[in-house]
Amino acid sequence: MKNYVSILLVSIVSLACQKDGRPLENLFSLPKSLKEVSGISYANDSKLLWTLEDSGNADKIYGLTAEGKIKYEIEISGAKNRDWEDITKDQAGNIYIGDFGNNNNDRKDLCIYKINKESLSSQQAVPDYKVSFSYPEQHSFPPKKKEMFFDVEGFFEYKGNFYLFTKNRSKGFDGTTFMYKVANRAGTQLAQKVAEFKSCDNFSTCAITSAAISPDQSKVVLLCHDTLWLFDNFKNDAFLSGNVQELDLEHNSQKEAVCFKDNENLLIADEKTKKIGGNVYAVKITDLKSKS
Repeated sequence: MKNYVSILLVSIVSLACQKDGRPLENLFSLPKSLKEVSGISYANDSKLLWTLEDSGNADKIYGLTAEGKIKYEIEISGAKNRDWEDITKDQAGNIYIGDFGNNNNDRKDLCIYKINKESLSSQQAVPDYKVSFSYPEQHSFPPKKKEMFFDVEGFFEYKGNFYLFTKNRSKGFDGTTFMYKVANRAGTQLAQKVAEFKSCDNFSTCAITSAAISPDQSKVVLLCHDTLWLFDNFKNDAFLSGNVQELDLEHNSQKEAVCFKDNENLLIADEKTKKIGGNVYAVKITDLKSKS
């Protein structure tokens, strides 16, 4: 009887110590100095989580430990933070800063900076090069309110190209996001619109805030405030033409950043708004339930 009671007590304590039944596990709170984290990227070799903040913040990237402490704080010389909205890496581990936030759809200086992997333990880094681009479909700055399709908050690098996903800010939001392709090379170019996807017609929960591709390049995810869109079984870079699942995060906050830790596990970060958020979460894709 005593053994049975002991086992029961251990089980109750174990359940109490687990997360609250929702799939997201709160790993740590972000440092108080990082109030507007807008992108994250995980480096498997150093086990660091690289992050940055958006407009109005320092021209810096930060390497965080597994406990959420800032290990590296790197000033990026010659790269003004107009609106840094995401950070990603290539297969070699080089970092890329996406300066393409465009809330008002009026910018003409959209760009991406490459930060060499060898610079990621310094106090200061100079970009290897700058990729400048524009959208051939945009003719007015800003366009009409019903045509505000040119803000981006999420991207990733795949086989020498960047893939950018627009945050639709049009009047009469219908959930449409465009996928643009930009070559990973120095200089100026036109972005190529290669696909589109429709999430839902609720801007507050279905506007795309981040994107990521798995290390084995077999999965792509798009992030919203309470939803994750998972794409797999695609061919080459036709990411949006494969299988798609709408997955419920069971947690609504101002989620701004997602990245893969490995092929099955994600890290997600949100901004702190009205005492909610300001954390980094872990979630296993297979723990998420479909909304459909």
